[in-house]
Amino acid sequence: MTDQKIVLSGMRPTGKLHLGNFHGALKNWVSLQDKYNCFFFVADLHSLTTAYEQTENLAANSEAMLIDWLTAGLDPKKCTIFIQSDVPEVSELNTLLGMITPLGWLLRNPTYKEQLQELFKQKYAGQLDEKSLGEKLASIAGDEEISCFGFLGYPVLMATDILIQQASFVPVGQDQTAHLEIARDLMRRFEQIYGEQVFTEPRPLYTNVARVPGIDGRKMSKSYNNAISLGEDLDSVRKKVMTMFTDPNKKKANDPANPDGCVVYAFHKIYNPNCAKRCEECKAGALGCVACKKELFALMEPELTAFAARRKEFEQDKAQLAQIVSEGKEKARANAAATLTKVKKVMRVIK
Repeated sequence: MTDQKIVLSGMRPTGKLHLGNFHGALKNWVSLQDKYNCFFFVADLHSLTTAYEQTENLAANSEAMLIDWLTAGLDPKKCTIFIQSDVPEVSELNTLLGMITPLGWLLRNPTYKEQLQELFKQKYAGQLDEKSLGEKLASIAGDEEISCFGFLGYPVLMATDILIQQASFVPVGQDQTAHLEIARDLMRRFEQIYGEQVFTEPRPLYTNVARVPGIDGRKMSKSYNNAISLGEDLDSVRKKVMTMFTDPNKKKANDPANPDGCVVYAFHKIYNPNCAKRCEECKAGALGCVACKKELFALMEPELTAFAARRKEFEQDKAQLAQIVSEGKEKARANAAATLTKVKKVMRVIK
């Protein structure tokens, strides 16, 4: 570790991780653990903000996510790995910060509005035509099953995760800076109200991450059914690769094509060291899409095979997994408790 500043990030355990998670976040986490004092957590409480009625697999998903993290290369000797709900101090500070959070901040949050609309559309998918759906969107805030207190307040919980661990940096993409703003705003508001700075000001840590589209060209997501899961059966992966979206204007194998927007080429940029050459071949019509897909799978197969083999080792050692979680919990709680005590003293909740 070359820098003692804390970096914090987490993921919601909503199911199996996929290649988008692996190349878009996990590989970056693995490199960060050698540079900073990293805290990585399973955001199980955050899962309840949009799926509070679907908890039957929550614990199993959390365990599966931890196994994927370790398989990807996170090392508990280099970073702190913990489960969010194992740190009750988070929930207590979330309550205290919620007391000083203006409602307008939450209602104006663009991510809240976007996710609320997406949840609304999913709920009524296939039941309403576009016109009727548009009319119902006007009353979306009144939908009791979607518009819950926890969902409205999730930015406060997110800010709590960051502030309680005194994180200096949060890894984000260039389009995600807004996610940090409420944490920074809450830090300043707390100081204005109580006259003392308790929290470290978190800053975005911009990282270059691979864009991994789903097999249909949209963002890779389990909810879109367009993802390739980590540890997925190789035959299943091969079939998905062979159905990947390509340039629709390329009708014949020797037709020139545009690699921009082609899912297969997007994956070549990740797995193929000669992707620049492949780009030129594609534009010149020197290779058909079927052959290009077959070559892509051949490039992906070694990494996928190695990942599956490593994953089995962690799956078979549940005692080691329990020990890692226990040790991570103690480190995270100790750090969080120190912050919470300061907050309560400054707020005069305790002497």
